[in-house]
Amino acid sequence: MGIIVNQEDNRTELQKRIATQLNDKAKKKHEPMGDMPDGVEDSAYIEGTKQTTSLAWIWILIVAFVVVGMVVYFIMGGNQ
Repeated sequence: MGIIVNQEDNRTELQKRIATQLNDKAKKKHEPMGDMPDGVEDSAYIEGTKQTTSLAWIWILIVAFVVVGMVVYFIMGGNQ
């Protein structure tokens, strides 16, 4: 413990000033900058879009049937 105190005593005024400035910069960097957007409602990319309708599950089923049909077709067609 005595060694640490001695090391602090050996600091020059310039080193103390630089350490203080670096600490101040680090504190300013980590401070929140005002009212930050949440990333969803406040973003510009959401403009002009609309909410998914209740019939979206039908499109999912159609795509699933098409994919399953293609897989079955290739499996059956590959055996002939």
